[in-house]
Amino acid sequence: MRQMLRLLRRALLAMLVLTLLAALALTLRGYALYREALKTRPLEQTVEEVRSQPSYVGREDLPETYLRAVVAIEDHRFYDHCGIDVIAIGRAAWHDLTTLSLEQGGSTITQQLAKNLFLSQEKELSRKVAEVFLAFDLEARYEKSEILELYVNTSYFGEGCAGIGEASSWYLGKEPLEMTPCECALMAGLPNAPSLLSENMDLAWERARLVAEQMERYGLVDVASVVCP
Repeated sequence: MRQMLRLLRRALLAMLVLTLLAALALTLRGYALYREALKTRPLEQTVEEVRSQPSYVGREDLPETYLRAVVAIEDHRFYDHCGIDVIAIGRAAWHDLTTLSLEQGGSTITQQLAKNLFLSQEKELSRKVAEVFLAFDLEARYEKSEILELYVNTSYFGEGCAGIGEASSWYLGKEPLEMTPCECALMAGLPNAPSLLSENMDLAWERARLVAEQMERYGLVDVASVVCP
């Protein structure tokens, strides 16, 4: 019995060591990817290139309802975290472990912005690590309002629309500041699955209703819930 316990302890110790070594190797690969990304495209330069685009929309030209809708559906703890959401990461990790998939990543708005600016859309663990390092840089150098503004201007909305300026013009035929509360919810929901939702407006409006529910749930509407058809 004692011999079996010793063997079990050794096996568990070996598994722990292998796990730690794998985590270290993954972190080093992710850090190398992060450094390479910044070497190729410095952070400040990349941000200024985005801001210089003709379709870029400044925060003063974005409805507050739209910005609240984005936070509600994408990252409701956005104003409380430092670039990563430990709770969301833990929940996503548990889901991916139990389903043996990489379906969820627990990415914050800051992490998604980092991905939009520097990384591919592939779900690789080393890329997720690089995303975290980039998110810390973004949070250290930019205000939350700037990060949110950059995020909505770099998100893909389907139909070839990159950024809320192009998306509101294509889908709604109006400037972002003219969007109704319901249209704000619709636009906030599209980046979740742009190819699918842009081709099926019934699903897109269903997503908009979910956005409205999340806004109400997290207290991000002033008076009443945003009512969508």
